[in-house]
Amino acid sequence: MEATFADFSVHPARLANTEIRHQGGRFAGSHLALGAGGSVTMEFEVEDPADIPQATLTMTALVSRLGPAPGYAPVDVLLQGEALAEALIVPGGGDLPQDNVFAVPGHLLKAGTNTLEIRSSAEARSMFWLYRITLDPVAERGRSERARTAQAARDSVFTYRTEHRPAHGSPSRPWQAAPRLLFHLDRDEHSLPAQLGWQGDDGTETAVGFQSNMSDFHGVHRAADGTAYEYRGRLTGRWPYAEGLPDTPVSGSHQLHRFRTEEGWGGGWHRSHDLRILVDDGGPAPVERVTWRDQRGDSGVAVLHTLSNEVEATGVEASDEFEEAGEIAENLIEESRDKWLAGEDVAVLDFTLARPAALTSYTLTSANDFAERDPRDWALLGSHDGDDWTPLDVRIGERFTDRFETREFFLRPRADMPAFRHYRLDITRNSGGDETQLTGVRFIEAPAGKGFTGYYQRCDEGPIGYRGTPVPSAPAAGLPVSRLASDLDAAVAGLSETARSLAALAARLRGN
Repeated sequence: MEATFADFSVHPARLANTEIRHQGGRFAGSHLALGAGGSVTMEFEVEDPADIPQATLTMTALVSRLGPAPGYAPVDVLLQGEALAEALIVPGGGDLPQDNVFAVPGHLLKAGTNTLEIRSSAEARSMFWLYRITLDPVAERGRSERARTAQAARDSVFTYRTEHRPAHGSPSRPWQAAPRLLFHLDRDEHSLPAQLGWQGDDGTETAVGFQSNMSDFHGVHRAADGTAYEYRGRLTGRWPYAEGLPDTPVSGSHQLHRFRTEEGWGGGWHRSHDLRILVDDGGPAPVERVTWRDQRGDSGVAVLHTLSNEVEATGVEASDEFEEAGEIAENLIEESRDKWLAGEDVAVLDFTLARPAALTSYTLTSANDFAERDPRDWALLGSHDGDDWTPLDVRIGERFTDRFETREFFLRPRADMPAFRHYRLDITRNSGGDETQLTGVRFIEAPAGKGFTGYYQRCDEGPIGYRGTPVPSAPAAGLPVSRLASDLDAAVAGLSETARSLAALAARLRGN
């Protein structure tokens, strides 16, 4: 039997394996409202009833109140004209929608078209509000509800017309128009948000809760100056996600973030679904924290931050090293305080990176002792193949003021900086000693974007670690290969000319 449901939280209703007719009813925003004597007929298909000894029918409904008193709207539920329930009173009338679950005997199902009817009593004194109906074989209970929520979650981009008014004011105080809210939050788990909160990097903070059909929200907003407001919104648009959100202008500094994520449990990190986040409330500040809980009860927190942009060095060779004491060049790229020591006042270190990278800076860390061994003059060069080298940076007269001190050196900014795989640190003078030493060398490229750190918690489970890195944007279409090659040749020629000038300057300074 296929997933079978009728969802009246939207108009027209979302349907699967069913057709719906109703009499004496009307759509009322989040449900179908039946008056006295009204009815809903649901026709659905069953291929082979012999495979279904019993089915589970779930009817989510509510009875409107009669002033301060509970409402009264009994209903009959019939399948093929036979009663599954008669004069049913939904418990807690006028409170919250109730899931009313019925066992459907398999012998009532037939191959082909089946007919389910829900009839409101002619004696009803209030309205019967029908939210949804699902039907499953008992062995697959919940399958149709999961299919319903997955279908609803396909439209995951929302816009709301919003209003606010000062908190703790008079109930008669009018609401004032506020900027449009646009948001998209998707972990690829096909579940809609029930609650959403976000904080801007200027201190603004907002938290809202949604109607189950996403038609409205209510919450609180705190402005950058600390003023608190009631905050509410009504849905004005909803559609499926598409790369770049082409139909939706995003305002100011807000942007869509897409992350490749990992979950932390069992002592390690494990690949999880991609996460997409966009929250644009019309304010000037970008979002730096997002919290949410979905309609299944799963929740998460993501704090956005700039990622470390260090590029891994996978190998290093030195012109000299003190192997007997373990003071070798490999120590420079390890996470330790062990040093590299060369027995001369000059040295050359050749590094190989895990991938080509256009550096913006690099760091050197002094060793544990003997400041006279610290490098003082050096050049940084880059190479594609490890044979032909291009000067990138020259330093003269640098000093380290402390042991294990890490200093960062920035390269001259340029838009066409080549991405080299190999880098050479050519130390041409130390600080007066007979030996040269360092504890660490790191290579840094421009930030690739923001990542996040947070936690994720599934319903009825404990929290786990949660982190994400930005998914790279699709490459821009097509600079021809020949054009790219010529541009790189021009860049290399320009850098070579700069290198010759810098070398001449260094020679004159040494002569002085």
